[in-house]
Amino acid sequence: MDKSVTDFNIRLRTIRLRDLAVGLVISFILVIILLIIFPEIENNSDLFFIVLLSCVLLFFIWALKGTTGLTKNFENLFVEKTRNEILYVFVLNIIFAFLFTCLIAALDLLMGFYDPSWVTGFDIDSVDVSAGAFLLSAIASIIFAPLLEELVFRGVIFNRLKIRVGIIPAMLISSFIFAIGHDFGGITSAFLFGICMCILYLKTDNILVPMSVHFINNVAATILALTSIDYIIGQFPWIIPATIIVLAATFLLIKYIIHETGQLKKSLG
Repeated sequence: MDKSVTDFNIRLRTIRLRDLAVGLVISFILVIILLIIFPEIENNSDLFFIVLLSCVLLFFIWALKGTTGLTKNFENLFVEKTRNEILYVFVLNIIFAFLFTCLIAALDLLMGFYDPSWVTGFDIDSVDVSAGAFLLSAIASIIFAPLLEELVFRGVIFNRLKIRVGIIPAMLISSFIFAIGHDFGGITSAFLFGICMCILYLKTDNILVPMSVHFINNVAATILALTSIDYIIGQFPWIIPATIIVLAATFLLIKYIIHETGQLKKSLG
């Protein structure tokens, strides 16, 4: 990274993959030291995750220390055009996340109408967790994930890849790496979400924009996890309007990605 650069946005783009690798190694070393001092951390996976992410965040704080422009980035979040696009991308992605739930539920219902002896294979697993475990999981998902995943995957990996392989391949590769860290059922939605975050970041040169979408998305996902929304939309008659809405959002999401990547290719060459 180039510590002589004082602009926040430019300094972020100068962080190299090897800088990140060194930061991750040091973070793991710090976590090991903390585990020796506080062995109870190892017994709680969410707490361990938060401690690890905190150490990685310290690397970025050090890497970006002394820069200016973050206040302007924050102010630009509230520009009407940017604010509207943040909400639009969030809505499309959160609805798209229900695509496979709706398709599986719809197919299951059709099989039931066709064959009354059909035994449903559609089931929503519910897991009871303690308030403390849920709070730690929410902190990791709502606070740390938007900050660090955007800094790592868009701020560093995507920025470095686009120099080497070009914008579109960099979007695909960084979004794929981002997606494989998610649950199997959410890989597709995470992949498209990652592409949208790359688009927003490129359009604005403001890492706070994809962070904002990521934050709102994870808040919504955490709240929805407390509800039975998956089960409700999978039942007749709700499955019909739900499937229509999800398919419409899927079409608009793909249209957004194709249109915006085309515009970026034209403007950025």
